[in-house]
Amino acid sequence: MPTHSEIRALPYSADQMYALVADVAQYPQFIPWISASRVRSVTPEGGHAVMLADLVIGFKMFRERFLSRVTLWEADRKIDTEYVDGPFKHMISKWEFAPAPDGKGGCEVHFSVDFEFRNKLLQGAAGLFFHEAMQRIVRAFETRAEALYGRDGAAISA
Repeated sequence: MPTHSEIRALPYSADQMYALVADVAQYPQFIPWISASRVRSVTPEGGHAVMLADLVIGFKMFRERFLSRVTLWEADRKIDTEYVDGPFKHMISKWEFAPAPDGKGGCEVHFSVDFEFRNKLLQGAAGLFFHEAMQRIVRAFETRAEALYGRDGAAISA
């Protein structure tokens, strides 16, 4: 089962990056292979909120919808996603956003994902390009942050 994790230092605040990743409805605008998204519900639960969201992923002839439970820990700037229904045996991803340790602004983004497709053929194909695909997805978030907040993290006026 493919796993991927990385840490990126970015010039954006932890709050800005948290807001960008938490905005699942906008994913089709900038994330490769996501052709549609729908937020079914967002339910407050104590110190966090739980979002149920459908995503449609497509690559060449492959097109699948899956449902995820996204736990939003806004105060802690963490986002946990777990698979509910669709083509996976399992899928878990975690995002953590922390102010840069050097105190000079910006943040560190910690990202990890672990998944396995039910279909052995899809799993084999995913293994061939998995790390490159994960890197492209993380870069897509960085590019989106630059479009929204500018190169230095200052919000761009519309």
